[in-house]
Amino acid sequence: MAGHNKWSKVKHIKAKQDAIKGKAFTKAIKDITTAARAGGGDPESNAALRLAIERAKAVSMPASNIQRAIDKATGNLQGVHYDEITYEGYGPGGVAIMVECMTDNKNRTVASVRHAFSKNGGSMGESGCVAWMFDKKGIITVTKSDKDDEIMEIAMDNGASDIKEFDDFLLFECEPSDFNELLKAIEESGATIQESSIELVANNEVDVDDDVASKVERLIDVLEENDDVQNVYHNMS
Repeated sequence: MAGHNKWSKVKHIKAKQDAIKGKAFTKAIKDITTAARAGGGDPESNAALRLAIERAKAVSMPASNIQRAIDKATGNLQGVHYDEITYEGYGPGGVAIMVECMTDNKNRTVASVRHAFSKNGGSMGESGCVAWMFDKKGIITVTKSDKDDEIMEIAMDNGASDIKEFDDFLLFECEPSDFNELLKAIEESGATIQESSIELVANNEVDVDDDVASKVERLIDVLEENDDVQNVYHNMS
């Protein structure tokens, strides 16, 4: 789950510091844009945006970049109109892929997304071809601590529909309508929130071998390098 599935099989670590910083900036901008688009541009009333801004500041993103990302998402960027559009397709091994975009030029974006699929062992499909394999969910990940039981109880009382435990973090899932309330409750509990967003979650994951996983990750990397792409989701386990 989650845009690019941080828990998927293959991880890529950039060697150069400038590449690492560039990746961090790109992710921060996308997190801010997604949060502002979903809950508005006021961080006081949008907990997801507030946290995204804090994470952007932590990687030394300039305030002007942060504000531009908010304005882009809320339609306040003068002289530019952005459309939201989602593309669907299949990656290597038949892995289902959803690509959420925000663009001021649909022709440019669809051409680049189609090219990424075709050059990396996949194929872009028609609208609806894989969307039925995903559900929209609120996802919040929290660093594990000695307060886990208390935080899980707070989460269940404030809209969490599912809780998953991993080695270093807890993952809370909820319906999109409960996301802001749940995020606020977890934030007020004092828990360390790693990530928070409303995402497309695969309702039936597929298992693939390491070779296919590597190829799918390569396709996802290429898609995410596109400035118009906001999030990439897949159903690879």
